[in-house]
Amino acid sequence: MKAFSYKRFMTLLRKEWLQITQRKKRRNLKAFSFKRFGALLRKEWLQIIRDPITLRFIIALPMMQLFLFGYAVNTDPKNLPAGVLSVNHSKYERSLLAALKNTGYYDIAVLSSEAEAECALARGELLFVISIPPDFDRSVDRGEAPAILIDADASDPIAVANATAALPALSAALDRDLPPIRQAQAPAQAFQIIVHARYNPERLTVLNVVPGLIVIVLIFSTLFVTALSMTRERERGTLENLLAMPVRPIEVMLAKVVPYIAVGYLQVVLILIAATLVFQLPVRGSVLLLLMALGLFIAGNLALGITISILSANQMQAVQFVQFTFLPQIFLSGFMFPFKGMPAWAQWVGEIFPTTHAIRIVRGLLLKGNDFPDIVPEIWPLALFTLAAMAIATWFYRETLD
Repeated sequence: MKAFSYKRFMTLLRKEWLQITQRKKRRNLKAFSFKRFGALLRKEWLQIIRDPITLRFIIALPMMQLFLFGYAVNTDPKNLPAGVLSVNHSKYERSLLAALKNTGYYDIAVLSSEAEAECALARGELLFVISIPPDFDRSVDRGEAPAILIDADASDPIAVANATAALPALSAALDRDLPPIRQAQAPAQAFQIIVHARYNPERLTVLNVVPGLIVIVLIFSTLFVTALSMTRERERGTLENLLAMPVRPIEVMLAKVVPYIAVGYLQVVLILIAATLVFQLPVRGSVLLLLMALGLFIAGNLALGITISILSANQMQAVQFVQFTFLPQIFLSGFMFPFKGMPAWAQWVGEIFPTTHAIRIVRGLLLKGNDFPDIVPEIWPLALFTLAAMAIATWFYRETLD
């Protein structure tokens, strides 16, 4: 290299001169110009309207939150499913069941056997089982104050709290049906109600929240990560190399999903260890069965994330898609608010998402000790959701950049 180059010198000199003139131009600008501000404002507005998907999300997200909080969220659930085990179906029993219905908290169905009642409680189909003893009418007339046993599914203590609090007022409904002589006798109460809190005798909220947190944490670590995978490669320019490879779309989908399944399993194991040691979370069911079911849930969320990533044009759209699917999964799954307290349409929507079924599986295995037949009604929706998400992602996967 020569000691001095006139060409290099002139290039550097021109660069420095341009920087000086640019600084002078910036200093000569007015403090504020409405004309410049209007031009920039028009530019930003054009960018917004040229991205219709983002504009729709800006409108749809607050409306969805409004309807979810206004209609679906309910901390005082009514019409909770309850079953009654009775032999005689006598006059006093009918009065008692009518009083239970009038509270608004109980939607009563007649059960045929204790085995049916146990199965319904374990699967979450019933929240209460009301056992009325034989010869209930005769015991009331004799003044023996017979005991009515109510088994309550306390795995969700918030859902059953108000319903059980309304039970002490039921004696008045039966008192008016008693003969005048019996009404004047002691004891004052014609019968007793014994509430047996199943699966969570102390009604600890933490035993309801921690199993749900296992599912929610998995959503953060699977759905959010994979939703940005394809859009990130598109923005970084590495998607061309992926499309140039001799691979099929299903192979790309599986390659994107499988590594995060291992990450999800690692998180599940860590959370279970911490929950049992710190919060004394009981593990009454099979851990192996739990891991198998959660593996299906992880695969479903990863498939949904890949689908969102393929359908999104950029990472901003992917994040908005995730928010649009994440909020209903939180509010309509029974994690924060009782599922049975939601209106029918909200429960139908909640049944679509895998989070609802995963939370039931985790709570059932950990708190109730469910077996495989008990979680089958929740397994097949997870499998169906996973297959549908993978099929949609494969269908919309584009093998070109156009």
